[in-house]
Amino acid sequence: MRIPVIATSSLAFAFAGVAFAANSVAPPVSGPVVHGNLALYFVHGASRPGPAPLTLQEALAMKTVEVRETGSVNSLQIENLGDNPVFVQAGDVVKGGRQDRTLQMSLLLPSHSGSIPIASFCVEHGRWTARNTEDPTKFEASVASVPSREMKMAMEAPLPATAGASGTGVRQQRVWDGVAKAQDRLGAAVGGTVRSTASETSLQLALENQRLAKLREDYVKALHEAGEKDGDITGYVFAVNGKINSGEVYESNALFRKMWPKLLDASATEAISHHGEEKAAPPAVNDVAAFLADSDRGTASVMPLNFGVSRATRESAAAYSFETASAAGWVHRGYLAK
Repeated sequence: MRIPVIATSSLAFAFAGVAFAANSVAPPVSGPVVHGNLALYFVHGASRPGPAPLTLQEALAMKTVEVRETGSVNSLQIENLGDNPVFVQAGDVVKGGRQDRTLQMSLLLPSHSGSIPIASFCVEHGRWTARNTEDPTKFEASVASVPSREMKMAMEAPLPATAGASGTGVRQQRVWDGVAKAQDRLGAAVGGTVRSTASETSLQLALENQRLAKLREDYVKALHEAGEKDGDITGYVFAVNGKINSGEVYESNALFRKMWPKLLDASATEAISHHGEEKAAPPAVNDVAAFLADSDRGTASVMPLNFGVSRATRESAAAYSFETASAAGWVHRGYLAK
């Protein structure tokens, strides 16, 4: 069953040539598809024509993008050396450097972008030297996404004005706290620690734990095909233990399919981390449709990024939404339940 999402606001906001408008008619939603305590709902819609950009994971593997250490915990340098645009998503984890990091905002990098700063948060507290044979000056891979709504909220949700100049420090501490909580929960789920002896505070190494990987594999086997069943799927929302968690929607089915394995891994990991908690029935599909619609209402607070790309943040009573757009249109929308 597909439920259309309707948002009542038709106000539009513009910044630096980028138009942001709350949807008057959003794509339909289907689901749920359920395994264990994880329920998936798929967003359907028309795709933007043309090829999808490379993902950060693809570009790092192809060595057409470099993410470089700066010596600052909360800022890295990124450069697209290739001929294709590259999509970077908020929550992408990059492995290596002096500390593993996660990237704060979604961004579309044009070809041959030159080196630009990108905001980051440490997800490995304490290390500040090379790890094993890794190059401490740059990051070699991005195979994971932050598997915690709490950490995503810490990175992206607006802070009160009183936070002022201390805001980045507040966010970083909350991210570190989120990593520690996730490691504890995952350890309880697997029946032993997921912390690696190579770096006990590394989120990335914890996600590579073999016992965790085995549990995650069960979710992936059960759910992966559902995300590739229809050619008009452009995004998804997931719920854990009966509660809506978050969602991601993209400009096209092609970009969604590129991101899907990483997204599903992160969603499965989050579900595993909450396995022992009270479980309720999955939300009705119309409740998920209402979640998306409500998230897209409200006045947009717009932040310029780079290359004519900007991000609009909206807040509803129950959620935040974050829309990354260029002059050509929106690229990515992220949703976080409060």
